[in-house]
Amino acid sequence: MRNAEGVDATDARLLLALDESPRASVLALAERLGLSRNTVQARLSGLEARGAVRSFERRIDPAALGYPLTAFVTVQVVQRRLDEVAAALSEVPEVVEVLGLSGPADLLVQVVARDADDLYRIAGQLLATEGVERTNTSLVMRTLVEHRLSPLLQRVAEQQRSGQSGPQ
Repeated sequence: MRNAEGVDATDARLLLALDESPRASVLALAERLGLSRNTVQARLSGLEARGAVRSFERRIDPAALGYPLTAFVTVQVVQRRLDEVAAALSEVPEVVEVLGLSGPADLLVQVVARDADDLYRIAGQLLATEGVERTNTSLVMRTLVEHRLSPLLQRVAEQQRSGQSGPQ
């Protein structure tokens, strides 16, 4: 059974194993899961081709690069300039991610900074971007739940055993 994104229970088990041991070889993953090496390699290639496996960058802590502060900036933009604003934000190295939103803010921008002065500079750069009408910056004080997908992967992996399909 595959869900809408094309990940079945075996794929989910493979991704869980990879999450637990990111540097595991294809052979080690195959042995752990009781699958052939060729099956594991084919499934990994398929997951990568479909975009189910994202960039390694997600695992890098910005603090290790000298950027210990994280902030989220909500941005209101002139609607007809949304694509231009997104392109301009992608040129700012400290911009980690930009998400389009519904509601009063148009964008949610995750930024990292070296210190408070650096964050002030970055926030000013975002506000000065042509097409940006207003920004609101919130500093991340601490992370309470790390980015995670393993509970969802476990659910998908278990669906095969219980005969269920789709999210619950």
